[in-house]
Amino acid sequence: MTVARRRLPGWWPAAAGVATFLIVWEVGVRLGIVAPIFFPPPSRILASIAALARGGELWAHTMATLSRVAIGFALGGGSGFVVGLVMGFSTRAREALDPLVAAIHPIPKLAIFPLFLVIFGIGETATILVIAVASFFPLAINTATGVRRISPAYYDVARACGAGPRKLFWRVVIPAALPMIMSGVRLSFNLALLISIGVELVTAVTGLGSLIWRAWQTFRTEEIYAALVVISVLGAGTNALLNRLSRTLVPWVEEQGT
Repeated sequence: MTVARRRLPGWWPAAAGVATFLIVWEVGVRLGIVAPIFFPPPSRILASIAALARGGELWAHTMATLSRVAIGFALGGGSGFVVGLVMGFSTRAREALDPLVAAIHPIPKLAIFPLFLVIFGIGETATILVIAVASFFPLAINTATGVRRISPAYYDVARACGAGPRKLFWRVVIPAALPMIMSGVRLSFNLALLISIGVELVTAVTGLGSLIWRAWQTFRTEEIYAALVVISVLGAGTNALLNRLSRTLVPWVEEQGT
C-alpha cells in the first residue's frame, strides 16, 4: 500500500528563500557583522512601515504615486493602444509613424522631463505627461506587432462566414492580438510606476519617490528601505493581478504552454 505524498505549494521555495535571506540579514545586523546605519535590520524596517502607516503618511504618499501612475498610464497606454491598432492595420500609417517611434522610443523618458518642466512648469501636468509618454511606446509597439502577426487566413475565414468590419475587429483582431496587448499593458504599467518614482525624487512634494528623497536628506535609512518595500509590493501585486487578468482573457495561451 503506497502512501500519497502531499505536494507543497509552488510558491514555497521563493517564500523559504526570502525568509532565509531576512533571517540572515537580521542576525548579521544584531551580531555586528552588518552596519545598521546602511542596512537597518528587517525588524526596524517593518517597524518604520508600521509607524508611517499609523501616521497616515505612507498612505498619502502611496495614493499620490498611484494616482499619477493611473492617470499617466490611462492617457499614454490608451493612446498607444489606438496608435498601435492603426499601425498594425495600415501599412501607410506604419511607414509614416515607424521612424518617429524608432527615434523617440530609445530616449530616456526622464531626459524629456526637464523639457516638460520648461513648457508646462513645475507641477502635476509635467509629471503626468512624462509618465504618459513612457507608457505610450510599449503598448503601441506590442499592439502593432500583435495585429501584424495575425494570419491572413483568419480574415479570409471570417469574411467567408459573413463577418463585417465590426465583427472582424471584435472576433478576430482583438482575440488574436490580445496576448501581445497584455504584454504591452504589463510593460507600460511597470514603466509608468518606475518613471513616477524617478520624477518624484526630483520635483514632487508627495509620492513614494518624495518620501525616499526626504528620508535620504535626513539620513533615515529605514524609511528609504520602507518606501522601497512598498514599491516592490505595489509592483509585484500589480503584476500578479495583470497576470491573472491575462490568464482570464487569453486562456488559450496557458493551454498552449502546458
